[in-house]
Order: sequence, then C-alpha cells, then structure tokens
Amino acid sequence: MTNNDILKKLRVALSLRNDDIIEILGLVNFEMTKGALGDLFRSEDHDGYVEAGDQVLRNFLNGLIIYKRGKLPEPKTGIKEDDDDEKPKAT
Repeated sequence: MTNNDILKKLRVALSLRNDDIIEILGLVNFEMTKGALGDLFRSEDHDGYVEAGDQVLRNFLNGLIIYKRGKLPEPKTGIKEDDDDEKPKAT
C-alpha cells in the first residue's frame, strides 16, 4: 500500500475535503496547493500522478493529531523559581 493509498483511505474514512487536508497540513507549517494535492489523489496510471513521499504522509498525520485533538499544552517543568523578595531574611 502506497502513501497515496493511505491518504486516500484516510480522506474517505474521515470525510475530509481537499480544503480540510490543506488546513491540516498548514497546522504543521507544511504548505501544499490544491493542484499538488489533486496530483496525489489521481489514479496511478494518470500522467499527472505524483507519488506522496514519506514527508507528506508524516506531516499529514502530525497535522491530523492537532486537527482532532488540539495542540498540547506547554509542559510544566515543576521547577519553582526562587524570589529573594518573598523569603524571610535570617537575622
């Protein structure tokens, strides 16, 4: 199964339009035109068919996570900053 097949199956299973896929790719700063996206979804024997590389599929999947779940919150380090003004001074 090619990356193109995986993209096609996910598009159908999730009822995504081309605009949705472009938006998903944009969430991970991966720009793609509607024309380039259409080339990925052509049949393999068509002259304009373009094989989707691993980078396209990887970015789509990462964008899909953000699209469905949202961005992860910033991790908390658990390190408390020391403020000298708030501590009582030893006398």
